[in-house]
Amino acid sequence: MNMVEIERALRELRLSGIAETLSTRVMQAQASQEPFLETLGAMLQDELDRRRTRLLERRFKRSGLDEKVTLADFDWRFNPKLPRAACFELHTLKFIAEGANALIVGKPGTGKSHLAKAVAYQATLAGHDVRYLKADTEFARYALGNPTERSELLKAWVEPDLLVLDDLFLTRRISEHAAEVLQTVVHQRYKLRRAIVVTSNRVVQDWGRYLGDATMATTILDRLMHRCAMLEFEGKSYRLKEAAARIVNSPEPS
Repeated sequence: MNMVEIERALRELRLSGIAETLSTRVMQAQASQEPFLETLGAMLQDELDRRRTRLLERRFKRSGLDEKVTLADFDWRFNPKLPRAACFELHTLKFIAEGANALIVGKPGTGKSHLAKAVAYQATLAGHDVRYLKADTEFARYALGNPTERSELLKAWVEPDLLVLDDLFLTRRISEHAAEVLQTVVHQRYKLRRAIVVTSNRVVQDWGRYLGDATMATTILDRLMHRCAMLEFEGKSYRLKEAAARIVNSPEPS
C-alpha cells in the first residue's frame, strides 16, 4: 500500500486519529530512526486521544451545560464565608458513587450555579452521564408537552448518573404538572440511588408554598435530603459586582 491507500484504509476502519497524524509520524520515524514499535505506539496514542476528545465533547453536548466552568474560575476572596471545604468535597464527585444529593441554597448571585456547573462539568470529564437543567424552564416545557414528549423528558431526567436542577423556584410558583414531575423525578432517582444537585434562592421551609402542596414538599424533601450535603451560600452578589465594574469602566458619553 502507498500512503494514499493506507490513509483510505485507516478512514474505512474509523481510525481517524491515526489518519490525521500519519504523515507526521512517518516523517518523525524517518528523521529519528525510531524503532517500529515506538512509532506504532505513538500512532495508537493519537487514535486514543482523538477518541477521548470526541467522547468528552459528546458527553458535554448531551449534558445540556452551556459553558465549561471550573472551581479554578471562582473568586473565593469576594465572599470568604462561603463553605469552601464543602464545595471542594462535592467536586470530588464521591457523592455520585454514593447515590447522594446536594442542596445549594442562598442569595442570588453568590455562586450557587457556578458551583453546580463546575461539579457537572467535572462529572462529564470523569465519564459520568450528566443532565443540567434550568429547572423552572424545563419543568414548564414538560407541562406543555404531549404524553410522548413528557415520557421522553422524564426518561432523560431519571436515567443519568447526575441530574442538576438549577435555580429551582426562580419563578416562585410552578405549575401542578411541573410539581408532579419534580416529585416523580426525585422519587425515582432516590430508588435508583442516582445523584441530584439542586440550587435555589428559596429556603426549604417555603417549598410547600411554591409547590402549592405542603405534603408534596415534605415527600420531595424527605427523599432529597435523606443522603444529602447542605450548602448555604450567603454574602454579596458577584453579578452586581461585575455590573458595577462595567459601569465604572464604561467610557463617558461625549
